[in-house]
Parts: sequence; structure tokens; C-alpha cells
Amino acid sequence: MDDEGRNLPAPCVVVLVGPGAAGKSTWAAERFAAELVVSSDRLRALVGAGEDDLAASADAFALLEEVVKQRIRRRLTTVIDTLGLDQDRRRNWLALAREQGIPCVAVAFDTPAAECRRRNRERAKRIPADVLTAQLKTWGSVKKELPDEGYDEILAPQAVRVVPEAFVQATQAAQRQQEAPAKLQFGLQLSSYTHKAGRKTTAEWIKELATKAEAAGFSSIYVMDHFRQIPQVGRAWEDFLESWTTLAYLAACTERVKLGTLVTGITYRNVAHLGKIAATLDVLSGGRAICGLGLAWFEAEHKAYGWDFPPVNDRYDLLEDALQLLPILWGPGNKPFRGKVLDVPDTTCYPRPLQDKLPILIGGSGNRTLRLAAKYGDAANVFGDVTQVRRRAELLKGSQARLTHLSTTLVGKDHQQVNELVERLRPRNQDPAKYAASVNAGTITDQIGRFRELAEAGVAEVMLSLPDLDDDLAPIDKMADVIAAF
Repeated sequence: MDDEGRNLPAPCVVVLVGPGAAGKSTWAAERFAAELVVSSDRLRALVGAGEDDLAASADAFALLEEVVKQRIRRRLTTVIDTLGLDQDRRRNWLALAREQGIPCVAVAFDTPAAECRRRNRERAKRIPADVLTAQLKTWGSVKKELPDEGYDEILAPQAVRVVPEAFVQATQAAQRQQEAPAKLQFGLQLSSYTHKAGRKTTAEWIKELATKAEAAGFSSIYVMDHFRQIPQVGRAWEDFLESWTTLAYLAACTERVKLGTLVTGITYRNVAHLGKIAATLDVLSGGRAICGLGLAWFEAEHKAYGWDFPPVNDRYDLLEDALQLLPILWGPGNKPFRGKVLDVPDTTCYPRPLQDKLPILIGGSGNRTLRLAAKYGDAANVFGDVTQVRRRAELLKGSQARLTHLSTTLVGKDHQQVNELVERLRPRNQDPAKYAASVNAGTITDQIGRFRELAEAGVAEVMLSLPDLDDDLAPIDKMADVIAAF
């Protein structure tokens, strides 16, 4: 397992503390993007004649305090590169972080005095010897004060990374996975059909994608059941394929993967007709169909296509009826069905699915949806972090429903590539850290750790939407390394 360093949550406040020539600025520059570091020296150069213009110190520190305050209020990761020897300033920064609920760590540079003096002698512009001696003396007192000031952690200078909250414990979890592998299935969700070559080669692109995903170890491929692109992913006029037709094509392109929707909106089709569609897919795919069902939420899509968008309680009644009707439809005979809102006089459906029990996956994280999944479903697909997933797993305890999890996942070979992908893909006006969190941007090791934690929370399968899949298929290769760990 590669050592990627200590993970700090984004956003966070990092206070560097230590005497001059202890290595603070060098350490910060090697580990953080320049825009995250608020440096008293650089601000002295900005408001004065240069970094060594001591006459500009008061103005530089006044500006530093304002910059730090504004960054923390905007919940941006902030690395404060000063001597950090003034306790009142440190306490003020800590208080600002606490007001915003942001973790605050101190990095203590306990560099030996002799080493600080040696480095100072090698500088082009040295700190006056008496000034450095005074700083070293003050540092002796400060390092005793730090443990009582209330930081989340006090770190020695080491390799650190600022990562989305989902990856803070990922290194340790990845190590657990290496030592005692947990089993976890992986599904690929197709949420976009835009690609460089355009619609004339869409069929070829999807075939190549599906073949590559199957070879990479994905156990399933899912598609969204919408009729135009949703605003969370793209624009309404972008190419978007009908779900069940696409699944039928994927059945012909693949041999092993399960095929399903995440998830079919219950209002979009006559439910008995939907049952016939799913049974047909199961037969033509050799028994690989999964019927995903959900409440349907996209009101604008309903209005655009002229469909009714019933109140939520009516949609729940329709969903519960569907969960009871479909297994009857897929079974032998032609028994009538009468539910709260559905009346199907004849449930003839031949050929019946090849699977003895065509799986029904119910999408949604609400308590009412999960109770339906526990009662009728074979799987429940949820969103959320590990803590939320654990709570949702409790609602399924004692039922036959498997817990599955859907998330956007951006994978980089290493931290540098992750940063490059985030910078390339993020919306122009979005903070890189917020975008990284929204797409779970992390290295291969990060992702192994995150999925291990989800497996420990009770998840049996993770479904991934890869945001950089539109341009090329390289993300699937990187996911192959993650899947191989399970």
C-alpha cells in the first residue's frame, strides 16, 4: 500500500508554529497549492518593499488577519504561514475555525536550534542572530502551550493531504482491505451519453464502454431512467438515450454483467407493460435483468412530456402496488391483481423471466422508501456518507433486501492527477475542494478505503457514476485497480 500521507479534511485550518528557519514555508509550499497558503512574508512584500521590509510588518499582519477571516468565513482551507508564536493570534484563528465548524490543526516545527541557525547562515538574507535567538527562546514556551489550546490535532511536519471528508480515514481502511479483504460488488452507472465522436458513433462507444467495464470486473451496468438529461449532470438538450432500449442493446454487447435501471420512475410507464419489458430483457440477456423502481422526482420532465405528476403519497401508493404486482406478473398463470390504485384483470406474461426471481431494486434513502424495500424488495439503493449508510442499513436489518450505494466517483492514479482532474472538470465558479467532495475525487488507494468503509457499513454493491467517462474510457482502467482489491 503506497504511503500517500496523513489525510486532513477539507476544509480545514492549518496553523504553522515554529521559529524562523524551522522549515515552515518550505513545508507548506511542498504540500499545499499556493492559493491555500496565507504567508506573512508574501503579504509584507505586497504592502511593503519586499519580504524583508520589517517596516511593513504591522500592515502585513493586519492584512493577513483580514484574509484569514474572510477565507475561514467562506469555509476555505487555509494554511497560515507565520511564526505562529503569538498566542492571541493563534487563539483568534482557532476561534474563527470553531465558529464555522471547521477542523483546526497546528503543525509544530520543533527543529533543533542548531539546525535553525545553520539554515539561517545559508540564507541570502539572514534573520538577525539576536532575533532568531529570541524566537527560539519563545518557541520553548509555545510548544508547552499548544497542547492546551484546543486544536483538533497537533502534528509534527509530515506528509499531509487535504481531502474530502469521505477519505479522511481511507488510508487505514485501505490497509484493512489489504490485510483482510472484504467482498464488494461494483456496478457502473451510465449517466451521460455525450462523447467526442458524437451521436453517429454512440452505439459503438457504448459497446466499447460496456465491454471494457465487463473486463474490468464490474458486475453490473445501470442506466438512469430519464428522457432528457437531468440538471445535476448536464443540460436538457444533451443526447440522452431511453433506458430500457439501451439495456436491450447492452444485453447484446455483454456476456456476464447484470443490467438494470437506477431507477425506473414509477409514473413513466403502465406498470404491467413495465413488467413485460423487464421480462423480455431477462430472456434476451440470458437472465441478467434487474428491475429498478423509484418514486420519480423530476417534475419538469413530466410536464415536458405531458405526464401527470401525482402528489407524493399517490406515487407511494402506485409504487407499493407495483412492488406487489410485478412478481405476480412474472409468475405462472394469469391471476388478476387489484391494489390501491392498480387494477390488472389478467397478469399473463410469457415468456416468463429466466430468473426464478427477477430482482427488484428500490431506489431512495427516505425511511418510507426503505420500509417498502425491506418488505418487498431484493435491494435498496441509497446515497449518503458512511454514517448515513449505517443508519439506513438499520432499517433493512432482518429483511432479505441487500443494501447498495450510488455515488459519483472521480479516480486519479495519484494525488497530482486527482488535482488535475478536479481542475479540468470543475465548473468555473466552483471551489475545487467543494467540487472534489461532490464527486468523491480521490486516488486509487482513497477509493479502496472509502469502499471498504461502505462495505463495513453493510453495503453489498456500490454503483458508480464516473464524471470523466465522456472524454475517454481510461477511468474504467483505474477502477479496475480498485475492483481488484475486493
